[in-house]
Amino acid sequence: MTNTEQFIQSLPKAELHLHIEGTLEPELKFALAERNGIALPYGSVEEMRTAYSFDDLPSFLAQYYEGMSVIQTEDDFIDLGLAYFTRVASQNVVYVEMFFDPQAHTSRGIHFGTVIRGLRRAQDEANDRFGIRSQLIMCFLRDMSAQSAAETLHQAAEYRDWIVGVGLDSDEKDNPPVKFRDVFAEARSQGYRLTMHCDVDQANSVENIWQCLDDIGVDRIDHGVNALEDDRLIEQILSRQVALTVCPISNSYVADGTKAADIKSMLDRGMLVTVNSDDPAYFPGYITENLMTVQHEADLGRAEMLQLVRNAFIASWLDEADRASYLRRLEEAHSQTSD
Repeated sequence: MTNTEQFIQSLPKAELHLHIEGTLEPELKFALAERNGIALPYGSVEEMRTAYSFDDLPSFLAQYYEGMSVIQTEDDFIDLGLAYFTRVASQNVVYVEMFFDPQAHTSRGIHFGTVIRGLRRAQDEANDRFGIRSQLIMCFLRDMSAQSAAETLHQAAEYRDWIVGVGLDSDEKDNPPVKFRDVFAEARSQGYRLTMHCDVDQANSVENIWQCLDDIGVDRIDHGVNALEDDRLIEQILSRQVALTVCPISNSYVADGTKAADIKSMLDRGMLVTVNSDDPAYFPGYITENLMTVQHEADLGRAEMLQLVRNAFIASWLDEADRASYLRRLEEAHSQTSD
């Protein structure tokens, strides 16, 4: 490991763009399938990994939703969450805001409460065992109806205190942000923070980012790299201090590269860009690997890497006191590496 890699590893980190269902590693998928009596169309872990061959968003989503079939019980969701937290504890992740997709489970007959209670128990155990604090962001599936999203928001009411925000993910084609304007307005009225995926190099990417800003009023944008194509859009993102949660390794699977150069450009322009892992079981690489990839490809220095890590805490949905505490912790770790 190089000195720069050791520096990246040493920093306490926050992750803001992580789909918990996308952390389902093949080994756990086989274990859950056996537990639940489900036959998988693969003979081995290696065969399953080989099948993870994506060249666009739809081909990834097909595998992503197929993988969820093995997650059925509260214990399954506990194990899913703990597997992720155990993995990133070794990467010095101290805070996570993680997405979950309740419609992908309720549409299979899994009760909303089963999903969120299992994840909550994993969160509590991770806090106790590893000191990793986390919050949940409930994502609506954009290729389902706005009515389905509204029903999901209603189902979440019982667990309102466990969910910090709502997001929008899945297939962006013909599913623009404005399709969900009303349900996001209702979520805002209920006190949720708002974010939406604007996936990389999709049709109407720039227009969709504008919709996120002007029609929805999001607090963050997930991905959003195509904002660099419109100088006026960049100005608006800067003036509103809207953060962007970029995922380099997953970009390389569904676009023409990691977009590391774009991340550097965002940093140079003073944009609140962060680096995250997205679906690390499918796009192999957790947060440290993503940071190292950007550092290597864009030849970023320590100050730039520190800023990327700092941005994630700044962009988080922590209260001011907790955010300040994490930022002090980061600066202390940085000062120790500089001694």
